Amino acid sequence: MTVPLPPPNRIYLLRHAEAALAEPGQRDFDRPLNEKGYGDAEIIADQAADKGYRADLLISSTALRCRDTADAVHRAVGVGLDVRYVDALYNATVDTYLEIIDAQEAAAVMLVGHNPTIEQALETLIGSEAMARALPGGFPTAGLAVIDFAASINAWCLTDFVVV
Repeated sequence: MTVPLPPPNRIYLLRHAEAALAEPGQRDFDRPLNEKGYGDAEIIADQAADKGYRADLLISSTALRCRDTADAVHRAVGVGLDVRYVDALYNATVDTYLEIIDAQEAAAVMLVGHNPTIEQALETLIGSEAMARALPGGFPTAGLAVIDFAASINAWCLTDFVVV
C-alpha cells in the first residue's frame, strides 16, 4: 500500500451522510440519503465552507448517497468546484482510494466515499494511534476529515475533523 505524497497538499475525506434503508428490490448502490442525511449533508457542507475548507477537486463515488452528499458540498462552495464521479470508489479497497488521491495534481482534493474504506484511508494516512485518539468511535456519517501534509515531518496529519 502506497501512501500518497504531495500534491495534493491537503486531503478532505468525507463519508457520505446517512442513507435510507433499501426498499424491497432496491440495490444498495441506489439508496438515497434519508431525511436526516439530507439535512446533515447540507450542515456539514456549510460548516466546511464557513471554515474556508475548499477543495480544488471533489471526487465522489457514483453511489446515489455519495452523489447526494457531493451535491450539498457543491452547493455550499459554489459552481467553480471541479466535481468528478468515479465508479471505482464503490466497494473499493483502501488501495484504490489512495491511488485515486495520489493520481491527482490538484493542491486540495476531497474524496466522498463509503465506510469502512474511508476510515481505513484516514488511518493509513495519519496512523492508527492518531486515528484512535481522534475518532475512538469510528468515522461517523457526514464526517469530514481534513488532512494536511506536514513537510517538516514528512507525514500526513489530521488538522480538523468536522461533524454535524
